[in-house]
Amino acid sequence: MLTFIGLGLYDEHSITVEGQEALRNADRVYAEFYTSELIGTSLEDLESHHDIEIEVRDRTGVEQHPEDILEAAETEDVAFLTAGDTMISTTHVDLRLRAHERGIETRVVHGVTAQTATSALTGLQNYRFGKATTLPFPYAHGAEGLPASVSNTIDDNRADGLHTVVYLDIKVDNEAATNRLETDETLEEYMTADVGAELLAEEYPDLVGVVVARAGSPDPLVEAGTMTELAEREFGDPLHLLVVPGDCHLLEADALVELAGADRDALDIS
Repeated sequence: MLTFIGLGLYDEHSITVEGQEALRNADRVYAEFYTSELIGTSLEDLESHHDIEIEVRDRTGVEQHPEDILEAAETEDVAFLTAGDTMISTTHVDLRLRAHERGIETRVVHGVTAQTATSALTGLQNYRFGKATTLPFPYAHGAEGLPASVSNTIDDNRADGLHTVVYLDIKVDNEAATNRLETDETLEEYMTADVGAELLAEEYPDLVGVVVARAGSPDPLVEAGTMTELAEREFGDPLHLLVVPGDCHLLEADALVELAGADRDALDIS
């Protein structure tokens, strides 16, 4: 049996009760934290809280060399952990399909996602979000200006009146940053919302954005402004993301004004 368990958004307490029971009943536990991380905890605290040992796998260990995970799941109850919800990334879907090819039974235990938390914190209705996009660090894509994948997604969603979630880049075991800083330590790098807004402001200076920081934590932050304005602010510890509102219903506009300090006159209200 291979059970995929979403850990939720913030710390060792964010997992569901169902997920916690499945985790504690597992014979072996694997995890990956390259697609996202739990900023409010550590591997040691996760292991201590749930009374388990966790083997963390990097991208290569999951995507190219998962044989030991699958072999273990043929004879044992194996748990595979991720932050957020466990089936958001194609990495995890691929691993599940590989398990099925080998006749291994699988189970999915869901966790809270950044997308649903963002809808809840901003008051923007979940069904009115379009395609999401990820804003990479400039050194990661190597092109001038915004990648077309980002601008096209925002433009297409706005043309349809839909909201856009812009996920901000995360680099774990960041070789590029390690080389730039000439250090022997492996580094983690998180794009903050002010950096993301600054990059977006090059093409959309007056576009309203909404910062969501530390969703799932005891002190989440939601703050609206133009991209130019957001680029000049600080939003504290990660993880951050940005939302570009599309056409807002009256209730959505009320929520952005009340919950995020948005300027009602700057919103597109339908």
